[in-house]
Amino acid sequence: MIQVKLLGGAKKSLSTDKMTIDKDNLTIQELLDILQKSKPKDTPELDENNLLIAVNGIDSSALDGKLTKLKDKDIVSVIPVIHGGSQNTIFQISKSFVELLEIKPNIIQNIDFLIDLRKKFPDLAIQGVFAKYVLSKAHAKKILKISLEAKNNQNMLSKKLETDILMRFACTTQISQAIAIAGLKPKQSSIIIALGKRSSLKKLHSELKPYLNSKTISKNNSQFLKKQFKISKKQIDSIYSKNPLEDLLVEKAAVLL
Repeated sequence: MIQVKLLGGAKKSLSTDKMTIDKDNLTIQELLDILQKSKPKDTPELDENNLLIAVNGIDSSALDGKLTKLKDKDIVSVIPVIHGGSQNTIFQISKSFVELLEIKPNIIQNIDFLIDLRKKFPDLAIQGVFAKYVLSKAHAKKILKISLEAKNNQNMLSKKLETDILMRFACTTQISQAIAIAGLKPKQSSIIIALGKRSSLKKLHSELKPYLNSKTISKNNSQFLKKQFKISKKQIDSIYSKNPLEDLLVEKAAVLL
């Protein structure tokens, strides 16, 4: 049995300040899934990427993040993180901390921009993607999850994680083609994707802050992506989903061999 304390916005989302979960041996992610299913329909969304979760008073990020195993009689505190109007760009996939940042147009002149970033932050895996190839944050997160799982299973499309990521956004097994179509473009908006330690990601954010769009993935790229990947209305209509285009793009990325 696990005791859950809900504070701030989490209390509003679940319409209660505490819950008892009559299960143990759950991970934090499995607990969050239970909370999401328990949320009344007419309450604010519970944003899992903006939560501080403590287990018996210990920040879960100091444990195994969302993979932390919960035991009988554990007390879990769920606390929404307020960022004072600034955007939280760091999130977690499995045990990896990830950051998505959108660079304004006219900042990137050539590939040296990415090369210099990698030299300054050698402990981070950094990739740059032409912004038009990213549909949404959810799309990006799912692509990154595929690449990280491929790395863990030792079946990446390339020897480097950052190259695998780019190839999956481009939906191609050809590295040169991925770079040509979905890599950084001079004077165009680009998404910088970085994976590594939270402390290094924060330093990267500070380095790039003057060049960032206030909203990551600021434009609707759906029409471009449909045309680029020859996705028809018939294909879209055949998918029973809230986000059929996203699901089709993720499927294309996942089946690359």
